Amino acid sequence: MKTLDLISSAASNTFRSKTRTILTVLAIFVGAFTLTITNGLGTGINRYIDDTVTSIGAEDVMTVTVTPDADSGFGGGSGPTEYDPAAVAGGGFGPGEGGTVVALTPDDLDTLATIDGVLDVEATKSISPDWVQYGDGTQYVTSIGGLVSGQTVQLAAGAAPATDASRLELNLPVSYVEPLGFADADAAIGETITIAITDAERTQHLVEATVVGVAEESIAAPGAGGLVVNAALTDSLYETQNIGIPTDQQERYAQASIRFDPSTSSEEITALKERLSNAGFTGTTVADQLGTVKTVIDAIVLVLNAFAVIALLAASFGIVNTLFMSVQERTREIGLMKAMGMGSGKVFGLFSLEAVFIGFLGSAIGVGIGMIVGTSISSLLSGAILADLPGLTLIAFDPLSISVIILVVMAIAFLAGTLPAARAARADPVESLRYE
Repeated sequence: MKTLDLISSAASNTFRSKTRTILTVLAIFVGAFTLTITNGLGTGINRYIDDTVTSIGAEDVMTVTVTPDADSGFGGGSGPTEYDPAAVAGGGFGPGEGGTVVALTPDDLDTLATIDGVLDVEATKSISPDWVQYGDGTQYVTSIGGLVSGQTVQLAAGAAPATDASRLELNLPVSYVEPLGFADADAAIGETITIAITDAERTQHLVEATVVGVAEESIAAPGAGGLVVNAALTDSLYETQNIGIPTDQQERYAQASIRFDPSTSSEEITALKERLSNAGFTGTTVADQLGTVKTVIDAIVLVLNAFAVIALLAASFGIVNTLFMSVQERTREIGLMKAMGMGSGKVFGLFSLEAVFIGFLGSAIGVGIGMIVGTSISSLLSGAILADLPGLTLIAFDPLSISVIILVVMAIAFLAGTLPAARAARADPVESLRYE
């Protein structure tokens, strides 16, 4: 019997006992369906994190702060912290957020530039505007966030601010479009808005900038959902804000961003962090900032997958039972096939293929329905409780993962079918022909 004949025979033999086979397929379906949904959940959430991760920083960018002395009081501990004139308010995502950190000075930036593995250094300038306004409309409180090399922003319209442009450009959050008086996101492109900022002498200044894009809001948006500005506008606002501050105190920064080679391995990144530490700095990558989140998500998905695997293992006993019954019922047929010259290997292959076919049916149906249900759930939730997380597809599907699920289920089915298949292969043709 040729291979194609074996496959055809296995497929037709599977449904000799339709009820028993259907029940076994349904048991496999439950496990495959659960695996599809749980894997889709992990894929969707991790994909959302990956899509928004460049809003925090590129993979080849590291946030750097000065490492505080153990007895300085900065960075933790109980009781009040002694005032340090060299400290500045921390801000942004990462080290120093919401607290006070030791300031980076121009000398620190020069030191960072000399550390092996550092390609570029860019200070993070903290800017606190008073309000933003379009024309004579209402004034709204806002925040300022800039883009470092490699960062991106998810856009609803327009383009990102040009980092090397001399014109003052910005991206407006989509939530500001209608309040400021624009009909829609496209209507805001090319318009001029006013930013008010107060200097150290308590004098308010008005800075005008051009809207070049409208940014979608996300959990990791630069400026925490505020204005995303280019370098020219950042410098203009920063210089205006520092009017009245002594020159030697102006160039003090809460943190800086350093860029390293994108091909740098994890071991080399660890070595770079050690060199930074030896120089008195603390470096944090995007992976450090979001790694814990992804680890927790992966752990939850792993636990859910374990339940799906348990369901599949339970279904495998159904396959064993189905094929053992099939071998029992077809004892004389097996004897006849062997008497006509069919080898034990092909008999084993025939029953193994039946098991694989049952596994394929259960997994294909489970995966197919799982994808339909998962897509429907994502669509419903994206317009309801997940409306505040634009761009999030809660349950997403990766073709490779789907293929792996089907292959894994088929492999489990094959292993479950080896016992009855081996029994059929060992059957004595004479004894089998005498079986009643």
